[in-house]
Amino acid sequence: VQLQASGGGSVQAGGSLRLSCEVSGRTSSTTTMGWFRQAPGKEREFVATIFRGNAGRTYYGDSVRGRFSISKDSVKNTVHLQMNSLKSEDTAVYYCAAGDRLILSSIYNERNYQSWGQGTQVTVSS
Repeated sequence: VQLQASGGGSVQAGGSLRLSCEVSGRTSSTTTMGWFRQAPGKEREFVATIFRGNAGRTYYGDSVRGRFSISKDSVKNTVHLQMNSLKSEDTAVYYCAAGDRLILSSIYNERNYQSWGQGTQVTVSS
């Protein structure tokens, strides 16, 4: 699975951005797509995930729940992360990731995802 992330940029606090992750290669109904982020000097943090099967259920990290929304476009094989009400603490490099046969308890750990995109920078100024 190859992943290509795009859509990052600079925005003022309170603004919005939409990230996209184009997926190519072999995927299946057991593939789970996720977004993580890493700020300078910090560990990589879980942001959101969406199950390809399981009715497309979505899960979010505590710091973004209610502001961010993950979705998938099955026709274009793309996953989006809509980010609203952005804060300065959302500044980070955002990575999309794909994992196979993940169970709920494993979606929060980056080590369970086998494929990663190159990362896209999001900068929020206050």
